[in-house]
Amino acid sequence: MKISAKGRYALRLMLDLALNDEAGYVPIRSISQRQEISYKYLEQIITLLNRAGFVKSSRGAQGGYKLAKQPEEYTVGMILRLIEGNLAPVACMENAPNQCPRCSSCVTLDIWQQLEEAISGVIDHITLADLVKRQREK
Repeated sequence: MKISAKGRYALRLMLDLALNDEAGYVPIRSISQRQEISYKYLEQIITLLNRAGFVKSSRGAQGGYKLAKQPEEYTVGMILRLIEGNLAPVACMENAPNQCPRCSSCVTLDIWQQLEEAISGVIDHITLADLVKRQREK
């Protein structure tokens, strides 16, 4: 499993919104400058986040985006799964139940399940609030 640039940038975008939550609506252009990510690319990502209800938007001079919920309510896993889709380490685990004809006798499947559990155990227990705290400590 490899997280794409879009997934990494979505997480940085959401973290930036969480860090600047008191400012109200944050323009994408300012996030683009702070994060050194293309404005056009961030527009594509914010559209996905907006459609999913992860962010709210406001138009006009004071417009921009802000989190739809509190930072504590978003996990890294929620954001990555929205952008990346299924995070299964191998293709045979993308559907539940497993459709592979070898799954009942495949000993390597145990490894991939343990890997998926380990990854989920990390990304599903770290919230945006945790990342805000870590960022402020740096």
